[in-house]
Amino acid sequence: MTPEAAGLPGHAGHTGRRVRGLRREEVAQLAGVSVDYYTRLEQGRHSSPSEAVLDALGRVFQLDAAARAHLADLARPARRRSAQVTPQRVRPALQQMIASMVDHPAFIVGRRTDVLASNTLARALLTDWTRLPPRHRNYTRWVFLDPAARDAFANWSTVAAEVVGTLRLYAGRFPDDPWLNELVGELTIKSPEFRTWWNGHRVHERTHGTKHMRHPAVGEITIRYEALALPGDPDQTLFIYTTDPGSPSHDNLRLLALWATQQGSPGTTGTTAPPTPTCASRDTGRSTDAG
Repeated sequence: MTPEAAGLPGHAGHTGRRVRGLRREEVAQLAGVSVDYYTRLEQGRHSSPSEAVLDALGRVFQLDAAARAHLADLARPARRRSAQVTPQRVRPALQQMIASMVDHPAFIVGRRTDVLASNTLARALLTDWTRLPPRHRNYTRWVFLDPAARDAFANWSTVAAEVVGTLRLYAGRFPDDPWLNELVGELTIKSPEFRTWWNGHRVHERTHGTKHMRHPAVGEITIRYEALALPGDPDQTLFIYTTDPGSPSHDNLRLLALWATQQGSPGTTGTTAPPTPTCASRDTGRSTDAG
């Protein structure tokens, strides 16, 4: 955030600044708080900022809704830590529901972008999660560490940067999640792109959008996705992929469904989220299978 963008007068063209963004005293001035208060807040020495202060900071930095929610999580990190130890399971009725969607790829993602359940067409379009070790059934891990994922998305860098932002949003809610820390550590070591985007601290909330995909069996498919929060478990998200009726992408997706049936792909499979790692697994960095 530059002084010009923040609306501070008298800074245009000024070259004597030692920082590219706003100084602490400028942030404090714009937010209507004292410099001492803002300094303590920035350094984590103030544990209970008011909603008014957080709203003021969101306004100063021109944050969108996802970034404002992330700011609130960072300001009060203790309020959701206890939820991270609860295993996630998909209700049988939800598994049956996505299995019935034979014309649309559908899958359910939980904490840390773990893939908890998927239908046949989703696994045909993306990857067969059932063939992976339980600890590797993670969407972000697949995007960065499976070479096939780079070929699957025509706009891979956009998709990958957004999923990093989604993982960063989760990290603000559950900062003490040990398996998240292990996942981030692995991806930071193995992927320079992940390391760069993770250090950028940008957040992204998936609601809906368009992805341009390629499949070796049927060719290009432009899909639209909707991300739906599931009642009863706010940390589970149902993703449904659709195509425009009558479009080449619609025809290719139907061909993919036929191809998947001929390949004998298994039906919908639900999984339990990976367990919290033991101290030994964190120390060695090795994954352990669950189930």
